[in-house]
Amino acid sequence: MDRLPSWIRQHLAAIRAVIVLTVILGGIYPLVITGVAQALFNSKADGQIIEKNGAEVGSAIIGQNFTDKDGNPIGKYFQSRPSAAGDGYDMLSTAASNLGPEDVVDTLPVPGATDDEGNPDTGSQSLLTQICARSKAAGELNGVSGARPYCTADGVGAVLKVFPAAGKPTRAVSVNQACPAAPFIADYQGVKVECGKPGEDYSAGRTVPVRGDAPTPAVPADAITASGSGLDPNISVANADLQAPRVAKERGLDVAKVRSLIDENTTGRALGFMGEPAVNVLQLNLALDDLASGTGQ
Repeated sequence: MDRLPSWIRQHLAAIRAVIVLTVILGGIYPLVITGVAQALFNSKADGQIIEKNGAEVGSAIIGQNFTDKDGNPIGKYFQSRPSAAGDGYDMLSTAASNLGPEDVVDTLPVPGATDDEGNPDTGSQSLLTQICARSKAAGELNGVSGARPYCTADGVGAVLKVFPAAGKPTRAVSVNQACPAAPFIADYQGVKVECGKPGEDYSAGRTVPVRGDAPTPAVPADAITASGSGLDPNISVANADLQAPRVAKERGLDVAKVRSLIDENTTGRALGFMGEPAVNVLQLNLALDDLASGTGQ
């Protein structure tokens, strides 16, 4: 080996290092961690799967949808918070949307246009419009106002593109409201507001979000925002309280009984001081089903 050129010896050393690290970090370490998890935290390591009548119905630590075959919320169930993980709560695509607070302008779909695969152009919604649409839908589902600051009445971001000249606006466009929709405000600083025309480039304009006069939102934040993982199985107590009257009405129950079940399925702050109390949606919905079947208290 000593007679080999130095560059060959360096490459051989690198190869040996890769092999050793692969065995340790790619084989031994995962096996040890898996063994410890199975020995000490068996239920959690296996996903805390919940069974009912001999069938697996979900996980206590992974969220899921409670919707019909068309994706519409089932009224008698509490609804989970939104998910940006794949098509929703996909463990193989766990992620946030990666959209930030400055993402407020939609890309409007162009009628008749298609993408590279021939599918109709659907445009893309900004984070703001996603929030507005979810809040509007949650409000309608639960019989409260879904109005929020910076949202239009039709559930999109209240955002203008303003084009100035000589320091004064000469044109204003409600870029998230596609024509022929009526803009959420008639004029901006004396200039008539136009509806957005799909396919038109408004990038030269100044982006102006408009707060409006919406009251304090009735829909809690976690009802309209996805968690960082997209797998959150819990909702806030405020979110559960919002949904309680609707669930009680759908099931013919007294709302006080539904709120009692919420309390029973609420966990406190982690370690007594971290985070906020949370309600496990799957366990709460199973408790409601047990009550309806006569197996609950």
